[in-house]
Amino acid sequence: MRRIKPQSLVVITTIFTLLLLMSCGSSDNGDSANENRFLSIGTAPPGGAFFVVGGAIASTVSSKTEALSWQVSAEATKGTQENIRRLESGELDFALANAAISYFAVRGEGAWQKPHNIRTVMTLAPNIALFITPKSSGVKSIEDLAGKRVVVGPAGAGFEYFIQPILKAHDITYDDFTPLNNTQAGAVDMLADGAAAAAFLGGAVPTASITQACASQDIHFIPFGAAERDSLFKNYPFFGPASIPAGTYRGQDADFAGMNVGNMHLITSASADEEMVYQFTKVLFQSSADVVKQHPAGRAINPKNSVRNTGTPFHPGAIRYFQEIGAWPKDAAGE
Repeated sequence: MRRIKPQSLVVITTIFTLLLLMSCGSSDNGDSANENRFLSIGTAPPGGAFFVVGGAIASTVSSKTEALSWQVSAEATKGTQENIRRLESGELDFALANAAISYFAVRGEGAWQKPHNIRTVMTLAPNIALFITPKSSGVKSIEDLAGKRVVVGPAGAGFEYFIQPILKAHDITYDDFTPLNNTQAGAVDMLADGAAAAAFLGGAVPTASITQACASQDIHFIPFGAAERDSLFKNYPFFGPASIPAGTYRGQDADFAGMNVGNMHLITSASADEEMVYQFTKVLFQSSADVVKQHPAGRAINPKNSVRNTGTPFHPGAIRYFQEIGAWPKDAAGE
């Protein structure tokens, strides 16, 4: 067996040490946006807008970040509440959420037992929702829901975060009627067979479930009180006015003064790397046309809407990009 000379051992050891130092030096840049990254976006169950929009965002950013070597994937989840919890635990990098639910989560209010450290990356499409009822039900106003069976969304979806303030403004609570949990499609079936007198439905306009309900019977859109709407807009930044144009649905003869009950928005953890969030925001904003090709909600990615304050602070990385392009309001607070 050939023995290695001491001089050779010194050379080998030196080379090995240099390689080890180089390796450690490159790992110190783990927060750099220019390294291989596998990023995940939490969405919602298949069948809704979150799932499609999340997939569109993931594929768009992946296709535009070859220089950054990013691979972005969309993950089906149970929706906003799960997404917020998994962001904070580090299981997701980004997520879609309803701004009304995020508003309470970041403050630790409602069913949230503590404040959750999430931040907005970009405000997306509005969620326009309302109570509808068959004209034959006799229900004319929100107050008339008392004593009725009313579908208030899927169990665990978090609809209570925007429905309860609406009811409170109209001096009514869940205790005044029988709340039922079901999907939007299931709610339409319950209205059709008389199992429910009213249902809270909505999303992007036109909303498929409302179109379906109006196609099968004559539907009354239950109006929001004007003063009640104004008080909600004043007290909650996630609420906003939203008109549904006449003729959008069968039998709708006049514009309906609706409400945005909480924008879809893209969120991340407060601790997410600033440079990574900056690059993600930049790529997504500049590639909004590619998102539109996959879902109309991509049109909400624009200088005016994307920076809309819905009550959840923006991440510093997102703020930096919006300031860079002149879209960030001059009087807006930072993170």
